[in-house]
Amino acid sequence: MSTATSRNGSISVETTEHGLPISLTVESEELRRDPSALAGDIMRLCRQAANRAGLARRAELEAAGLTGEVLALTGLPKPEDVARQELIEEQDYEDEPQSWLRSV
Repeated sequence: MSTATSRNGSISVETTEHGLPISLTVESEELRRDPSALAGDIMRLCRQAANRAGLARRAELEAAGLTGEVLALTGLPKPEDVARQELIEEQDYEDEPQSWLRSV
């Protein structure tokens, strides 16, 4: 299991390595947001936590002596894959408007 938390710490998700949420913490101010935006953030955090749990499992298997060829067959993520995915998701998040309201 692994945990991922939003930048401001108001959403926290713990998942299995397959992305199944085990626990979810959402602060009350987040509940005032657009439901689909909140759901998107929760799903993004579930993916991050799942990837991190997969990395931890990969490290355990490496420590147990599994070869790179066998690890490749497991489908578990590599550190560079997780880092790249988190960077992409972070950039996508920054590009999204936080509100569709505009000043007039």
